Amino acid sequence: MRLRNVIMSLGALAAVCAVAAPIKKNVIDEVAWIVGDEPIFRSEIEEQYLQSRQENISFGGDPYCVIPEKLAVEKLYLHQAKLDTITAPEAQVAAGVDKRINYFIANLGSKEKVEEYFRKPLPALREQLMDFMRNNYIIEQVQRNLTKDVKATPKDIRKYFSGLSVDSIPYVPMQVETQIIEINPRIPDQEVEDVKARLRDYADRVNRGEAEFSTLAIMYSEDGSAMQGGELGFHGRADWVPEFSQVAFNLNDPKRVSRIVETEYGYHIIQLIEKRGEQINVRHILLTPKVSSKDLADGVVKLDSMRKEIVAGKFTFEDAAKYYSQDKNTRNNKGVMMNQSNGSTRFEMQDLPPEVAKKVELMQPGDISDAFIMKDRSKNRDVIAIVKLTARIPGHKATLSEDFNMIKEMYENHVREKIITAWIENKIKDTYTKIAEGWDACDFKYKGWNKNAR
Repeated sequence: MRLRNVIMSLGALAAVCAVAAPIKKNVIDEVAWIVGDEPIFRSEIEEQYLQSRQENISFGGDPYCVIPEKLAVEKLYLHQAKLDTITAPEAQVAAGVDKRINYFIANLGSKEKVEEYFRKPLPALREQLMDFMRNNYIIEQVQRNLTKDVKATPKDIRKYFSGLSVDSIPYVPMQVETQIIEINPRIPDQEVEDVKARLRDYADRVNRGEAEFSTLAIMYSEDGSAMQGGELGFHGRADWVPEFSQVAFNLNDPKRVSRIVETEYGYHIIQLIEKRGEQINVRHILLTPKVSSKDLADGVVKLDSMRKEIVAGKFTFEDAAKYYSQDKNTRNNKGVMMNQSNGSTRFEMQDLPPEVAKKVELMQPGDISDAFIMKDRSKNRDVIAIVKLTARIPGHKATLSEDFNMIKEMYENHVREKIITAWIENKIKDTYTKIAEGWDACDFKYKGWNKNAR
């Protein structure tokens, strides 16, 4: 269990608290719990429960015990955050919400289908997600402060592993190690000029007072910030790629639009909203030139030719990655793909980009795939790739020799959870809590809640 899963915040409950228990009669604003001077209303609990049922995800335990306890623990964390003056960076929260909503749209097909699925308009959904992600960030910061001194020595890890029962030793699914070479297909000059012409038109319309920048961003921008009218929130100079920051930080007139800016993500125009010390808030519109089918096909042919030369031994995959790959994340690492979730070179199949997983599934170690088209999801564009399967590690019971880093993480999370559990139970002792009659007949996860009951 990762640290962030030790306690789930308000919004996360909507995705995990679902059981087949009957819904009790709803009484609006009945106080179920009091934590300090903060009430937990029955209507909050019912809303969490109803939302979770839509997700059709079940869990062990009575939701009318689990949900209010999690809400109560969240209040303990948020109270501690106030004492420690911990706040969430609004720009980072907004960016996370944009990413989440874009994910919903991509998977459900349209904004309208997202609204239908969640039974609320996008602005209301966004506000709910903002609250969830803001609280989630704050809670994680409190947890990190509590557990920042956790360190594991090899001796600690060996002792922990030797003390695990056979049933507690995890099974590690089959994993693979891969290398990749990516090239960006040529974009026709005319396509670039068309994108620039559109951006110049938008800028002229704003500068003449014929249109609002935010409206045009909502309608045309291809960035996740489009739904916020292109607004990015307050950022420092180092938060953006240099080309974007250089232009953005030189803006002075909020009524004027910048020149066109080219970055690795495409082409932008920018409007200043406000400067605040060393930070600024801007809007932008992003357009990305599209690759034609012919240029994609030409890129596949080019990379297939390179593959044949590697297979023929004219040069190695590693050298080809170093000199020809245009993927900055792997080019200087001999093409080795890194698992961003755990920092290792090993991937379970579901953690690979789907196009890569489809190729690797049928390969043997040492094989190099034919060239294929894949989506660079960070930049929302198509690229051409070949992939080499370096190793396939069969599924197995975890061992210290094969899975040391995973066992180290298990040990550290075990220690963190003990620290957090002790902190919560001490916090409960020092905090006034009252549970209304009918809500207290529970086997709670944490001790001490019932000290003031009735």
